[in-house]
Amino acid sequence: MSRLVDHICDRDMCCPCILSLLGLLFLSVTLFPAPSCADIYRYEDEEGVVHFTDAPTDKKFKIFMRDLRKDRQLRTRFRIAYGNPQEFEHLIASASAKYGVSASLIRAVIQAESGYNPQAVSRAGAGGLMQLMPGTAKHLKVADRFDPHQNVDGGVRYLKFLLDTFKGDVSLALAAYNAGLSKVAKYGGIPPYEETRTYVSRVLSYMR
Repeated sequence: MSRLVDHICDRDMCCPCILSLLGLLFLSVTLFPAPSCADIYRYEDEEGVVHFTDAPTDKKFKIFMRDLRKDRQLRTRFRIAYGNPQEFEHLIASASAKYGVSASLIRAVIQAESGYNPQAVSRAGAGGLMQLMPGTAKHLKVADRFDPHQNVDGGVRYLKFLLDTFKGDVSLALAAYNAGLSKVAKYGGIPPYEETRTYVSRVLSYMR
């Protein structure tokens, strides 16, 4: 269904109409799932008439109901914080003391990688707070990448390995965390990838 909603109601009928609209949306999404996003937009004109649509043609339409699947993708892609970072502070402090890695660096990596979303999954398949790839997690003996304790412990252990490999050079360690150790070795420094260079700069800025 290319057009899920194109609904108009008078101001006096807003509540009943919105309830009917929500019911329609539920049935439509349940019975006829659309392959594209199902964000719903709302606009009230000068006469008090409220318009709803899933395909806005005017900038006056504002988001009214966001598709939950798309919202989760946006949280991961743009690193929007999932919750209170303080919730994971004890894990960060513990891993910092255990492996001798700066707590501020750990926080910065988590912020850049997942936005403190323990359920975040990247398009490449990395998961959890510190975005561990399945192969990396297996190598680190992390059984559950989405368990915050296991993820942070494994991620910081790997970060410590990279810091030792590059003799404490944080920028190179971060580049390897993002692009892989082999890429940094191949180019003898930060790889010429825009994503990696942006990532390193972002993490370092979070540490300030």
